[in-house]
Amino acid sequence: MNSIMADEFIDILYKTGEPTGDIKLKSEAHQLGLYHASVHIWFFTDKGEVLLQKRASNKDTYPDLWDISVAGHISAGETAQNSAIREIKEEIGIYVSTNDLKYIHTYLSEKKPKAGFYDNEFNHIYLSKLRVPITSLTLQKEEVSDITLIPIEELILALQNPNYSKTYVPHAKDYYNLVLKEITNQF
Repeated sequence: MNSIMADEFIDILYKTGEPTGDIKLKSEAHQLGLYHASVHIWFFTDKGEVLLQKRASNKDTYPDLWDISVAGHISAGETAQNSAIREIKEEIGIYVSTNDLKYIHTYLSEKKPKAGFYDNEFNHIYLSKLRVPITSLTLQKEEVSDITLIPIEELILALQNPNYSKTYVPHAKDYYNLVLKEITNQF
């Protein structure tokens, strides 16, 4: 566990997504490959752009790669919606209400980003319209080193490049396809 990153208690889930009733530290869940939940919030603009964050260089997985607008683990006992609102406030400094969040899907992601690290997550995915200029966002430096708006067509093309994982977090192709299709449907 990278000592810089905050550890937190999370609910442990069965492979079906149902709660086991167990609570463990996030670091322990990743070490043991236990199933747990996270939130992914994708912000988009009226101009057809998607907000991406660059992961901080001290992150324990995928440092310095472009990723989802906002993402984080759902804390023990927390709802997905409340977690999304909290993570948005923490990572980019804006408050959104539950009405600003459009739930689109829960996606099971099973990854092994590095030796001894198993990331078995149920990603609760939300879309939200970015209603403020990105210059007004306040970044949580421990998590986010930069942000950018990218036209969705440009992002779709970039993810078709076989070397996209050198620039973007290597989420599964079907994950990206699902999200980008849902965002495109908002225009």
